[in-house]
Amino acid sequence: MTSIRLVLLPAVAIAMTLPLAAQANSVWHTAPGEAGVTYHPDHFKSTKTRAQVMAEVEAARKDGSLALLQRGAPLPMKSAEPPKTRQQVIDEMRAESPDARRARLELMTGG
Repeated sequence: MTSIRLVLLPAVAIAMTLPLAAQANSVWHTAPGEAGVTYHPDHFKSTKTRAQVMAEVEAARKDGSLALLQRGAPLPMKSAEPPKTRQQVIDEMRAESPDARRARLELMTGG
């Protein structure tokens, strides 16, 4: 019993301190008090130059994604496939198996 405790106690202690070690690289640190965290902007290390960031902001402004992000809206996903015609979608739905149809309907209706 004592040998299990000797092995288990350090293992539990290490497991409990690992999240704190990961937080040391973050700009947010735990703190006692009501907020529970403090913000340290000096711990942030950027990999981009100011010019690169400004170019990304300008590109986002031009394509409209900046306005969506400012309003808290999700960005539309860009499709990797070419768009399908209405007839292609109808043909796919008619050709789907009963199991695939049941799974699709469960996803759409929530179960």
